[in-house]
Amino acid sequence: MADERLIVALDFHTFDDVKKLVGELGDSVNFYKVGMELFYSVGAGVVEWLKTQNKKIFLDLKLHDIPNTVAGGLCSLMGLGANILNVHAAGGFTMMKTASKALHEESERRGVECPKLIAITVLTSINQAEWCGALKISEQVVEFAKLAQAAGLDGVVASPQEAKMIRDACGEKFLIVTPGIRPAGSDINDQQRISTPAAAIKNGATHLVIGRPIRAAKNPREAAEKIQLEMQNLQ
Repeated sequence: MADERLIVALDFHTFDDVKKLVGELGDSVNFYKVGMELFYSVGAGVVEWLKTQNKKIFLDLKLHDIPNTVAGGLCSLMGLGANILNVHAAGGFTMMKTASKALHEESERRGVECPKLIAITVLTSINQAEWCGALKISEQVVEFAKLAQAAGLDGVVASPQEAKMIRDACGEKFLIVTPGIRPAGSDINDQQRISTPAAAIKNGATHLVIGRPIRAAKNPREAAEKIQLEMQNLQ
């Protein structure tokens, strides 16, 4: 059975590429990430198609605007049936709280399960040299996580390096979705993107978003199953 802690990133811009990879992975993967590149290229139809394949979807569009605009946008996206939606924590407490409240009210009105709502903390592409906040990046990530939790969100997106600090600060039920997972020894000059699946799970991650190591593998299904086995061996 597929381990739904693994979310495979569909970082494509054509529907054909999506169908090819999903077909190759078959029942070995149940959860997929649809990001801006794919969504803006092919539209909402890709989410609807994944639902027909009985897949779960993390719709990674990173909404960031005034509170009512974000709330309205999320309620519109809810109709697509994604399982996880997200916003930027940098939008502030009021934006996140308004968004969460609107999403729960709309799901109740429609009589459907409310999707999980998580917040982007600090983008993993930003390093300490580029960061201009008063706090260190790791400290700001934890503060954003606590703010998101106080606003009623279900979790955050954060690098594996901050997962343990977030887990300690926000408790066991808080979702921590970690992108940038790579096989050991890769991306050696980019410390924010070094983490094996096992290390990320040990640090407190609840979900791993993995793209290239699966997409570019000679046998994507075999690569996905190997990652899931590594995760499951920690239990």
